Amino acid sequence: MTYRLGVDVGGTFTDLLLFNQEDGSFFRHKTPSTPHDSSEGILNGLGAICEKAGITPADIEFFLHGTTVATNAVLEGKGARVGLITSEGYRQVMQIARSFVPGGLAGWIVWPKPVPLAALEDTFEVAGRMNAQGEEVREIDEAQIREVLARLKDSGVQALTVSLMNGYLNGAHEKRIGELAAEICPELPVSLSHEVLPEMQEYERTLTTVANAAVRPVVGNYVRNLRSNLRSGGMAGSLSLLRSDGGLMSSEKSEEHPVALLMSGPAGGVTGALWVGKNAGIKNILTLDVGGTSTDVALIENLEARRVRTTEVGHLSVRASALDVKTVGAGGGSIAYVPELTGALRVGPESAGAVPGPVAYNKGGTLPTVTDANVVLGYLPENLLGGTFKLDREGAKAAVQTIADKLGIDVMEAARGIIDIVNENMFGALRMISVQQGYDPRHFAVMGFGGAGPLHVNAVAKLMGSWPAVSPVSPGVLCALGDATTRMRTETARSYSKSFSSTEEADVLTQLEEMAAQTTKELTSEGISASDVTVEFELDVRYEGQAFEVPLSIDPETFKSGGLAAIIERFDDEHERLFTFKMDSEHELVNLRAVALGPVLDLEAQRLPEGNGDPIEAKVRDHQLWADGKMVPAVIYDRSKLKANDVIQGPAIVTEMDSTTLIEADCTGTVDAYGNILINLK
Repeated sequence: MTYRLGVDVGGTFTDLLLFNQEDGSFFRHKTPSTPHDSSEGILNGLGAICEKAGITPADIEFFLHGTTVATNAVLEGKGARVGLITSEGYRQVMQIARSFVPGGLAGWIVWPKPVPLAALEDTFEVAGRMNAQGEEVREIDEAQIREVLARLKDSGVQALTVSLMNGYLNGAHEKRIGELAAEICPELPVSLSHEVLPEMQEYERTLTTVANAAVRPVVGNYVRNLRSNLRSGGMAGSLSLLRSDGGLMSSEKSEEHPVALLMSGPAGGVTGALWVGKNAGIKNILTLDVGGTSTDVALIENLEARRVRTTEVGHLSVRASALDVKTVGAGGGSIAYVPELTGALRVGPESAGAVPGPVAYNKGGTLPTVTDANVVLGYLPENLLGGTFKLDREGAKAAVQTIADKLGIDVMEAARGIIDIVNENMFGALRMISVQQGYDPRHFAVMGFGGAGPLHVNAVAKLMGSWPAVSPVSPGVLCALGDATTRMRTETARSYSKSFSSTEEADVLTQLEEMAAQTTKELTSEGISASDVTVEFELDVRYEGQAFEVPLSIDPETFKSGGLAAIIERFDDEHERLFTFKMDSEHELVNLRAVALGPVLDLEAQRLPEGNGDPIEAKVRDHQLWADGKMVPAVIYDRSKLKANDVIQGPAIVTEMDSTTLIEADCTGTVDAYGNILINLK
């Protein structure tokens, strides 16, 4: 078995990419998503892509999957009913929460406070206490705990959380409650805070553990069902899921710690962009992942994706490592409309989704979308998915005409207005992860992928001043490529909470090495050789008295050679970049983490045959599209026939099975050695 299968389930399409580990060749397939049961769409795609490749599911060694099951459970409020056991005096920890209120001045007047994931009536206090050093000062009362567990069982909760005061320092009390729960209510999955998030700050630790419990039954059922269906279909290889931080975790571990999957879907695109950037020689990348419903953006610097310690999904903000991905409601299916109140054109965040979809899909959609506007303007030819999917241009034109009539303008101007607005929305999202984080976007390339990314990447690159605009090979399934080419990852954490002046380097190093051994053991238990495991350290640092910290990554050798002084210098530089200032205050070391990474897939992408610079052999036909206020001549090219070094003069359209690339009139696209199209101003 030499194949890796990456699978990414989106709101509109399920993308599959089958990767041959021996020679780097791959097969790709898109199939409509099945929102009622995602595994159904996956199995449909599995059969189709195996047939394309001439193999059976038994030939697939690794099944690697990015999923939005946990995300959707939170967004749609379909998580489990959670019971919470906490220390005496802390029953209202979820209701008190944090005092931060989003919005501007007087935002508290209209802000609807989110409903806690664990209701007050399902929260119970128990006796027992650990002190701030992790020492027991009061024993737990097992009779009381048994009574509480029995009441929770009878109340109908579907999952259980245990989060006790100072449990992150000593989890003995939590562990005992978990043992009693396994005895009294064995049908309930139990999440213990010292296992999910062994870090200080009671509310964040409790919230993260409750979130883990809330999505655990949903994710567990999904993963077990998918694994069972894959096994019955003949696939005997390993099943791993993509974590929010861009690493992989086994399907079994994902059932226990699903909170690590909350941003699994968007993470696939970032890891795919890393793979493309590494092969193309592009180190600084702004990613633009445009799907049917939304656009995800992220920043990659020196081939390292920016990570954050907080995962945000809707109103939920939990303490879990994730790639720094921002999402806006701007996609190919985003609906254009003109509100009666303002009379100004708006696009999104409402989406036509997979059902009924854009009008051009001819599946019953009636509302004008971004896709329809692209079809009207000639940016999206009538044939999609390699000619197997026909678009209804006249239907799209009629839908966009409704917008034109409300605005009192020409249909082409209305269509262009829709595209301009959605491009501005994407531009705003990219500014959030670049300019607002202290990065100059002119030092980055923009990589557009997803079904609609290459249609918009050229225009967005102009707005950002970021060049080149990159259309990678198979952009429509790049998230699946990311799933297929990423590496296993696991981490553990400890709170430290000491000023640097009272910290011993040897003590810090000892604790980090203990955690490194723990995470390495987790990966070797998954069948990875210890010699293939790479360990990194992460430290959360702040100025003494601050309420937030800045995470810093460092490899073990650098830490051993530079010590704490190097950490202080790096923190000051990062703090100044993020906030434009640094202080002379004492520094405090808050949390320690060790991250273990599996082996990198060391396989170069396939190279294209060399061309002479003229793409004439790939020309499909002449075309007309809208540019500079009028219809202008353009050319449509078949991407599969392009060669390395071919230069495509805009305006032009490059079609392929899973996406379409637009090169604007004042730009030129150059095909690199691996088939990526690098677009620059003429």
